[in-house]
Amino acid sequence: MEKTTTQAYDMLAEAVTARGVDLEGVEESLRAQRVETPSWGYGNSGTRFKVFPQPGVPRDPFEKFEDAAEVHKHTGVCPGVAIHIPWDKVDDYGALRSHAEGLGMHIGAVNPNLFQEEQYKLGSVCHPDASVRKQATDHLIECVEIAQHAGSDILSLWFADGTNYAGQDSFVERRHRMGECLAEMYAAMSPEMRMLLEYKFYEPAFYHTDLADWGTALTMCQKLGEQAQVLVDFGHHAQGVNVEHIVALLLDEGRLGGFHFNNRKYGDDDLIVGSVNPFELFLIYVELVGAGAATANVAYMIDQSHNIEQKIEAMILSVTNLQEAYARALLVDREALEEARGAGDVLGAHRVLLDAYNVDVRPLCAKVREDLGASADPIPAFRRSGYLDKISAERVGGTPASWT
Repeated sequence: MEKTTTQAYDMLAEAVTARGVDLEGVEESLRAQRVETPSWGYGNSGTRFKVFPQPGVPRDPFEKFEDAAEVHKHTGVCPGVAIHIPWDKVDDYGALRSHAEGLGMHIGAVNPNLFQEEQYKLGSVCHPDASVRKQATDHLIECVEIAQHAGSDILSLWFADGTNYAGQDSFVERRHRMGECLAEMYAAMSPEMRMLLEYKFYEPAFYHTDLADWGTALTMCQKLGEQAQVLVDFGHHAQGVNVEHIVALLLDEGRLGGFHFNNRKYGDDDLIVGSVNPFELFLIYVELVGAGAATANVAYMIDQSHNIEQKIEAMILSVTNLQEAYARALLVDREALEEARGAGDVLGAHRVLLDAYNVDVRPLCAKVREDLGASADPIPAFRRSGYLDKISAERVGGTPASWT
């Protein structure tokens, strides 16, 4: 680290160790942090009105992994890449897996796509037509097979299923249809696999959504079995919902399967995690740290749509925001927190959290990244690397990847 950064780290170390914090343990936890980036986050994306192309965008899944490897190079904690089918469909998943491993990466969660085909206008696994439900189920089972070839053990599911008008369909019958389709997929999974069910309270259906909240997702998982767990997407809640409370309850039930990290101001999940509500992100990590061993199998995944910002730099910022939120949560004085809670000291307990949140953890995270062989200050390092100029010159011709 540079001298000024080293001095800042030394001051931080002195302050936190004086409060009884095991700094070596904190650094060990930070070095073990893993975050999965999404393949689709490296392609062209946009709003509902326009997709904005950028130079150097990957043209195939192989180039997406190359960009993801650049993010991992500078952050040190994100060797996994989630794929989306059919956006990332290839003829040989073994070849994609080998390409990833050659870059020091691996294929992460497999995400089926059941919302872009014409036949899914009235839903996929909840559709009133059995033939459409079969197409959807066949695709889900296809993704199980892809995961097996790719070396992945996570199937991440989000459904756009819902209705637009009262009376359009039966809530209960749609739920039963979903359960039947997911049971077929569940039966096709190998024992080490997990199915993560993601919920969203509205859109694209505007009257009701079949998996609208954590409760509908949780009860469906409970029907399916222990290999089914809930995925919490930060942007898929109504305004004001207490996401950290949901996280705590799912942890307590042993059903928190993972996250899709992002942020939102109003209606969806297209912003960089921590960009709107960094305190919420910190509080969620406080619950995760407090749960300890219960978080062993939680999958930490980013799901963002980088519309006007440069893709790789945006992903690097997302990861560093997660590193810093986790670092602050690890610095919470748990003994003081429990003492204040037991004494009924409301603001005392709150101040314990504020004390940790207000620590400038950037020198700590810089040291940890350097320990991992990554960049102390990732975004300036990426800008100096010339990687963006290189791919902009090389990736000319072909069709840039896009979610449309």
